[in-house]
Amino acid sequence: MGYAFTFPAVTWLTRGAVPTGAYVHYPTISTDMLARVPAESWKMWAKRAYYRLMMYYYALSLSHARFLMVNSSWTRNHIASILSHEHFGPMMCWACRLTPLLAVELALSSRALQTTMLVVGSYPTAGSQGVQTVEPEIVYPPCDMREMVKFRLDNREPTILSVAQFRPEKDHAAQLRAFAQLLMDHPEYKCSPKSKVHLVLLGGARNAGDLARVGELRSLASELDILNHVTFVVNASYPEVLKWLSRGSIGLSTMVDEHFGINIVEFMAAGLIPLVHASGGPLHDIVVPYQSGPTGFHAKAPGEFATAMHEILTLDPVQTTALRERARRWATERFSEEEFVKGWEKSGWRSHIP
Repeated sequence: MGYAFTFPAVTWLTRGAVPTGAYVHYPTISTDMLARVPAESWKMWAKRAYYRLMMYYYALSLSHARFLMVNSSWTRNHIASILSHEHFGPMMCWACRLTPLLAVELALSSRALQTTMLVVGSYPTAGSQGVQTVEPEIVYPPCDMREMVKFRLDNREPTILSVAQFRPEKDHAAQLRAFAQLLMDHPEYKCSPKSKVHLVLLGGARNAGDLARVGELRSLASELDILNHVTFVVNASYPEVLKWLSRGSIGLSTMVDEHFGINIVEFMAAGLIPLVHASGGPLHDIVVPYQSGPTGFHAKAPGEFATAMHEILTLDPVQTTALRERARRWATERFSEEEFVKGWEKSGWRSHIP
């Protein structure tokens, strides 16, 4: 899961006899963390320096892996960037060696040099001219789609469905604002019995904080005057999730830099047209062209999401069915359990077993 700081301990305790590998879903430290900290004050500067220091040792520890698998292009790019130390430069690398962790780096470097790895890039470490690292291999997570692919693709309700835990990064507020914009621009979606559009926010609440967040979202929906057009489904059972997936028309996801997005794969398999944030795994790995046609829509700002919602809702039936079929074929072909097994075998992990 990316806990690379444990890798050197395993290597040291076993004297390199036990190979280490990882399937990383999300880096412990990412380059995005650096980008989002402005150097406007000495505190922010210190925070950036701390992140860079930890990233340096994270990369050094990660170099102990004999094989690395990642779940998306987003994760691969971040891991490769971290391993190459492209965000450091010579001065930062030497500064890292002046920290009290010098002894740790010396130990890690000497141990890493004893392992045999493939090259994706090299970077300076104490006592070496460059430590070779493995190239991260993309292995998409599997999605159980056996029930979802049975759902019919036509005669769907004009329902926009979001399936995501009620966590801050999922940005449900953006979904409410986009939906409010849709109803403001097209009031016919409020009144017409045949085309009345509904937004369903379905997700898990892990604790009191998440439940409080649901309350805040209800308040926001009320402020936006859309509460009568929004349904909150909290901690639904799996059969209830399937029920909503079988009925909805649009699958909505607004999280920025989602590393993968298994819920989006479920949308596609179930026959919903995905409308996702134009970033991360949803943009580069999941909602991509297939067989010379789109498999969904991308947007960034709430206004863009509202425009895309209207575009999807006004597609003619032939276009709608063709898009749903194409998205389902892509999802079942690329993100199946069989493809997941193939990816594991391709990583070459078996070659490291004595």
